[in-house]
Formats: sequence, structure tokens, C-alpha cells
Amino acid sequence: MLTLNMRTKNIIKKPYIKLRKLFRKKKPTGALPGSLIYTGEKTTGEPVINLIKYDTTSCDQIKITEPENLRDVLDKNKINWIDIEGLNNVNLIGEIGKQLELHPLVTEDILNVEQRAKTEDYENYTYIVLRMFHLKGENKEIIPEQLSIILGKNFIATFQEGIEGDSFQKIRARLRENYSVEGKITLDYLLYLLIDSVIDSYFDVLEILGERTESIEEELVNNPDKNTLTSIYTLKREMLFLRKTIWPLREAIVHLERNTKGLISAHTLPYYRDLYDHTINVLDTMETYREMLTSMIDIYLSSFSNKLNETMKYLALISTIFIPMTFIASIYGMNFQYMPELEWLLGYPFALGLMFLVGITFLIIFKKKKWV
Repeated sequence: MLTLNMRTKNIIKKPYIKLRKLFRKKKPTGALPGSLIYTGEKTTGEPVINLIKYDTTSCDQIKITEPENLRDVLDKNKINWIDIEGLNNVNLIGEIGKQLELHPLVTEDILNVEQRAKTEDYENYTYIVLRMFHLKGENKEIIPEQLSIILGKNFIATFQEGIEGDSFQKIRARLRENYSVEGKITLDYLLYLLIDSVIDSYFDVLEILGERTESIEEELVNNPDKNTLTSIYTLKREMLFLRKTIWPLREAIVHLERNTKGLISAHTLPYYRDLYDHTINVLDTMETYREMLTSMIDIYLSSFSNKLNETMKYLALISTIFIPMTFIASIYGMNFQYMPELEWLLGYPFALGLMFLVGITFLIIFKKKKWV
């Protein structure tokens, strides 16, 4: 078991790293297919649209303020990365969908942020949706955020909820530093970088969950109480949510590997197989934690049962000692007129001494049998 430093222990002991919202509001019942309704958390400010255009010789970044002209600013001779941060403006997202010629159901899925991870092929593009996680504050609160990606023939568009700001700063910096001069960051490789950064966030979450699991295990061994069981069930519930979120990602990545539309090149396929391996690694680690939590529940119940049995044992020993004393006291407490000891000067000390002797005798017997 890892030994956590004091600061980490103090963080872990606080009301646990919790997912801010396990279940967010759904689209209203009866809404027509293709209805644009944002089901995520409302954020302040308008969505930010950044466009990065690059090739093997240059990399330019501009801010789009008029989405109705988005199609005109795309460069057909370069790779275009359109990054939208914030989905709270439904009309703006709808306009971007029109500019990119997205199917109405795709635009609807972008705004409905309760999608499971999946990959869907359309005539001119591929739609990928997955969920990433952020760690917020000293308590390491886990913030889920849906990421939608549109992979076209000369562009890639990412739609972030914008809950915790830009999630792809490192990728942006890499493009600005002209790594594309070597021709490595092709369109499909850029998609790989985006998905890889999301999967990296899963490992950060697993590290926090691992620390929490070890902390609960240590508490379970040293001094378990009712709060320990509550922590176990809370952590197990969150594990189930994470598993539900990450499990479909395997199929989505496999679908990308087998893409028949020519958007993923043979040169980049090994990178996607690496993504698949990382996803399996995350799921295996999560399954290990879940099994540990299940065994912790059994250990807690066994420990509680052992404590109860230990208490009952000591109560039984005390009762065994006092039963003969009570018997002696009851005899000498009978109100008969003719009893040999009633007139005896040493009757009272004799009765007390006899009760004391019986109690000591039982204690010696219990000690020899190692019951106490």
C-alpha cells in the first residue's frame, strides 16, 4: 500500500472527489428529431470560435466572430481546425452546423451532452463523440465534459462545452511551434492527438481514484466506521459512472481503425491501435478498483460482525462470572427464620469471600483457555 503524504491525506479525507453531475437534464420528452436544445450546464459568456489553419510551411490562428462566413474562411489547401468552446448559444451552434453541412441529428447530438461515446460515418465527414474529465480545486472534484469532433476531408471541428476552459492548449502550442513543418501533424494525426489528450485525462482520474481507494483500504484496516462504508459505496457508484462513460469508447476507436472512407491513412493507423490499448488499460485498471471496492465491502461487513462477536463474547464472560455470585447472594438473601448462618458472626464476610473466590476462579480458568 502506498504511503500518502499528509497533504494528500487531508485532501482525501474531505467530502470526496465527486462527479459534479452524474445525470444532467435530458431533452424534453416529445421534442422533434433535430431539435436544437442544449442540455448541459449553462456557462457565462458567448462561445469562442478559434480557427487554426496550417500546412507544412505555416500555421495561422484567427478568431471567428461571424460564423455565417465560416465556410468562406476555410482554406482548401491547408488543414483547418475549428475549435468551439461553449455550447450555450444554440443559434450559433446551429449556424456552424449549417456552414459545415452537418446533418440536423448530428447538430442535435452535439448539443445533447448525454451522448455515449460513438463514431458515425456520413457522406462527407465522420462524427466522433466522447467524454473528457477535468480535475478542479484542491478536492480534485471530477468534472465531466462532452467533446464532439467532426472529421472532414480538409477540416476538423471540435465542440467543447467550455466548462473548464480550453482543454487543448498543449496541442495548440505544438501547432504554433511549427511541428507541422515536418509534415507529421496531418488531419488524421491531429484527430489522434485530440483523442489521446482525452484518454490522458482518464489516467489522471484513475490516479485520484487509486489514492482514494488506498485511503479507504487503510481506514478499513485501522479503524472502520459507518462513514467508511458510505465512502466505499460513493466511490463504487462513481466507478460505475466512469465505466459506463469509457466502455463504449473501445467500439468508437475500433470503428475509426476500420474506417473505409479514406479519412484515416495507413500511416496513422498504428497510433489508433495505441489509443485502443490505452483504453483497454484504463478499463482494466477500473475493473481492478471495482473488485477491490467489492472486497472492501465484504471486509467491512466481516469486521463489523467480528466486533459484534467480540462484544458478545465479553458480555457472555461477565455473565458467566456473575451468575454463580448471584446464586450465592440469592441463597443468603432468603428470609427464612431458621438458617444456620443467620446467627453466625462471620456469615457475611464468608458470603462475600465465597463470591469473590468464585469470580477469581472463573477468571483464572478463562485466562488459561485464552478467552480473555
